[in-house]
Amino acid sequence: MIKMFLRSVREYKIPALLTPLFMVGEVLCECVIPTYTAELINSIQAGCGMDVILLDGGKLVAMAVLSLMFGVLSGKFAADASTGFAKNLRQDLFYKVQDFSFANIDKFSTSSLVTRLTTDVTNVQMAFMMIIRVAVRAPLMLVIATVMSANLGGRLAWIFAGFIPLLAVAVAVMAFLVMPLFKAVFKKYDDVNASVQENIKGLRVVKSFVREAYEKEKFGRASEMLRANFLKAERIMAGAAPIMQLAMYGSMILISYFCARIVISSGGQELEVGTISGMLTYSMQILMSLMMATMIFVMVTMSVASAKRIGEVLGEESEITAPENALYEVKDGSVDFDNVCFKYSKTAERNTLENIDLHIPSGASVGIIGGTGVGKTSLIQLISRLYDVSSGSVKVGGRDVREYDLDTLRDNVAVVLQKNVLFSGTIKENMRWGKPDATDEEIEYYCSLAQASEFVEAFPDKYDTFIEQGGANVSGGQQQRLCIARALIKQPKILILDDSTSAVDTKTDSLIRATFREKLPDTTKIIIAQRIASVMDADIVVVMDDGRIDAVGTHETLLGVNKIYTEVYESQTKGGDFDEQ
Repeated sequence: MIKMFLRSVREYKIPALLTPLFMVGEVLCECVIPTYTAELINSIQAGCGMDVILLDGGKLVAMAVLSLMFGVLSGKFAADASTGFAKNLRQDLFYKVQDFSFANIDKFSTSSLVTRLTTDVTNVQMAFMMIIRVAVRAPLMLVIATVMSANLGGRLAWIFAGFIPLLAVAVAVMAFLVMPLFKAVFKKYDDVNASVQENIKGLRVVKSFVREAYEKEKFGRASEMLRANFLKAERIMAGAAPIMQLAMYGSMILISYFCARIVISSGGQELEVGTISGMLTYSMQILMSLMMATMIFVMVTMSVASAKRIGEVLGEESEITAPENALYEVKDGSVDFDNVCFKYSKTAERNTLENIDLHIPSGASVGIIGGTGVGKTSLIQLISRLYDVSSGSVKVGGRDVREYDLDTLRDNVAVVLQKNVLFSGTIKENMRWGKPDATDEEIEYYCSLAQASEFVEAFPDKYDTFIEQGGANVSGGQQQRLCIARALIKQPKILILDDSTSAVDTKTDSLIRATFREKLPDTTKIIIAQRIASVMDADIVVVMDDGRIDAVGTHETLLGVNKIYTEVYESQTKGGDFDEQ
């Protein structure tokens, strides 16, 4: 995991290395200052002249200035390294998610990925900054200050040693109690993010059903659980401060006590005032370094849970990759399913698709119909390798889809999914998702093919109209037509519409299909629909039931022969005349 995270440091290696280097300089200067101070006080006590005072005072000023300079530089490079590391880590996470197959995405909820990209990365960033700065300062200060105090005060330095086991035990106990709480906290973060995301996305539904009070209560519960877990952890961690204060002031009291006894018993000959001052300063430095070490331990303990969650995403390998000698050309739009079986999870008890044999010639128009959950969407997702088959093969252009370069395959297979969305930006910008260098004329042309140009031209800004996130400022039918246009502009060899005209009126649906027949004769068109009218003029109609192909034919050959198709037809026409337009 450490190697995985170090890869995200990249161009910030130099600041990350300079931070501890300057921190060493700062600590050395700080640890020398008490000794110089003690020498100065002892010299003054002995009645030295101004020349000695100026010399020792000059040393103190020089050390203070150097300490400040090293501290500033260390802080600057630590900020550069930690923020740069966080930026790279977020990018690595985001890019990793972009390469996920649908199967990989199914393992993580959207809210969980958002938490990992935000809160978890921030926690790891803070831990990284403390490791390269404070984690160097604390142990180094502890060691050097202990050595210097032993050199200055002799056997008095043993006082510090008595408090170290106490602090070590306290830190270990806190870590043991707190670690499970922090693991639970980040799961609660996921719940809070899920509640917010779901509520905002479905705000119109919430208001239409007057469920604001329920949603507030649900969010309140998730928020309260998060607060309760954090409170429990903070209560335990709050015990660190009193223990540290006890150690700090206890050592100062003991040093003062033993120093006073030595001074009184020796008549001031064995121990000087400057030595006492230096010992008290070193006691502060040693105990402060122990407090810093505890803070590091706490922060690292908290960030370990975040680091593991980030590591789960970075360590997730996409199950769909291009072969070494990939094909970069799709011959035509023919599609062949050869004895295909598919299930979403290897541990699933039964297949989602079973023994699928289907052969679609290039340029054909194919309609797929069947009840909800029979596997229609699963079938078409195999064509562009959004998922891979469990057994059998899917061929496009006569070659197994697993032989193609992924970008090449998906550029030639345009899919308008059931839940396709528009992104925030202008209509032109959304259209250029299909073709980045599309001209204005191309955008207008393909919008006209998708029957979208009429309502787009009615907007004041026409194709420069800004689409809000998720297409919130256009109707469902308008959104579907824009998504179809975005797919058409790719000029694919295979066009798949997964119930993508469900929000469009029957007349517009008919016009879209007529345009496909006239303008896209060489493109293979696969249409999943609930309306018989959307598939009845197709060259091939596929009827699916329970993950299997129940029948393949045309409208004429299936009607009255296939039970499922006939029942759907009669339920939609109610036995009356049917407008085939």
